[in-house]
Amino acid sequence: MILAAGRGERLRPLTDHTPKPLIEVGGKPLIAHHLERLAAAGIERVVINLAHLGKQIRSHLGDGEHWGLTIEYSVEGDRAEDALETAGGIRQALERLGPRFLLINGDVLSDIDYAGLATRQLDADCLFHLALVDNPSHNPHGDFTLDETGRLGGESRPRLTYSGIGLFDSTLFTALPTGKRPLGPVLRAAIAKGQGCGHHHRGEWLDVGTPERLAEADRRLG
Repeated sequence: MILAAGRGERLRPLTDHTPKPLIEVGGKPLIAHHLERLAAAGIERVVINLAHLGKQIRSHLGDGEHWGLTIEYSVEGDRAEDALETAGGIRQALERLGPRFLLINGDVLSDIDYAGLATRQLDADCLFHLALVDNPSHNPHGDFTLDETGRLGGESRPRLTYSGIGLFDSTLFTALPTGKRPLGPVLRAAIAKGQGCGHHHRGEWLDVGTPERLAEADRRLG
């Protein structure tokens, strides 16, 4: 599942008329980088959630045939205000997703191994596995700690930043009520129960969330 419903407030005014997933980075829409890498990893079906300017995304991507994929859409509304946030969007799309699925923030670029992550066996009791990265300047305090066994949680270790890419068991979301719901509290509640795992990705990663980081992404891919 690729998350593509938000407005992209920090990239306004670019995103007032162009949805963030369609903003070009390195000569192609941001979301196209993900679709190419997913297809190369052997993924066959992708679910994309839509709200802000979602019709543009659907018109541009179509059914995914261009990438050798089948794309399905989970429409949350027509306006940015209709977006259900991450956990709410997953909950709405859950019937379209398999028992395990990759989750990808549409506004990040990385060389995280999608094939390796998609085929990873979740550790016992873990309902998700997050790819974590070194803390960028815009998130200096990080999000989660990771122990030497690959479990998330515990406060005695430095925090790392969630990359926006992970593998999830659908049962993490089945009991959630429908409606708007952020992902952070869902993850933290599961981590407190010992249900969260992850690894430290030390390769390329960039959150393309501001004009400055968009320019940096263009430089890296130029």
